[in-house]
Amino acid sequence: MRYPIRKLLLAATLATGSFAFTTASHSNKTVAATDNNASISVERSTVLPAPAPMPVASAEAATKELYSELHLAENGLHEEVFDLALKGFNKLEGSGKIPNEDKITIVDFSQPSNQKRLYVIDLNRKQILFQSFVSHGRGSGELWAKSFSNQPSSYKSSPGFYVTEETYTRHNGYSLRLDGLEKGINDNARNRDIVMHGAPYVSESAIGALGFLGRSQGCPAIPLALHKPIINTIKDGTCLFIYTPDESYLNHSELLE
Repeated sequence: MRYPIRKLLLAATLATGSFAFTTASHSNKTVAATDNNASISVERSTVLPAPAPMPVASAEAATKELYSELHLAENGLHEEVFDLALKGFNKLEGSGKIPNEDKITIVDFSQPSNQKRLYVIDLNRKQILFQSFVSHGRGSGELWAKSFSNQPSSYKSSPGFYVTEETYTRHNGYSLRLDGLEKGINDNARNRDIVMHGAPYVSESAIGALGFLGRSQGCPAIPLALHKPIINTIKDGTCLFIYTPDESYLNHSELLE
């Protein structure tokens, strides 16, 4: 069964505020006059409400259950971040902008760069496939990503929802194109060459030397040892969500409304 959480959330939504009706026939006989002044009996049907549907788990409960089953709390991802990721994901998937609905990748910039803050999640199997270090742009900060931009040459990260596209190989090696789906927030990603790629500065040795990861020009760079398997897992139409607690993003994202 494809994407069970999507089906459960949809069922919860349909159940909320709904009231089923059925048609029941009652022999309420009325008298009607004919042209010959004869009386005949006419049966009419009355529409009566059916019993209320059985209780269905709410969308919030379904998300909470999945969060627990994935053991995300133990792996450092806050429930609020996961809630927002699924909220935007479901809007995008419902509008046909996410062709591959089986997986979601969450980058949590509320965590510092010396923590493994990238999560690749298989929603069907209910598994964390990868948890890894991931860089932010050098214009966004050192240990913490605090400043964001959609502008070329800013060397800053852009938060929000993306869809993964095609792969290619160039000066950063094997890389994954990303298309930003939020106007004015990250929709310049392709023009800025914001892609996922491997980098030697995304490593524990860099953290040991600097106290934080090396930084990119705005790309979510990942460790060289993992970049090919991660890219091959999430390429071709999956959802990537880069979260920040920055109020300017949270208050302007239409996908989080």
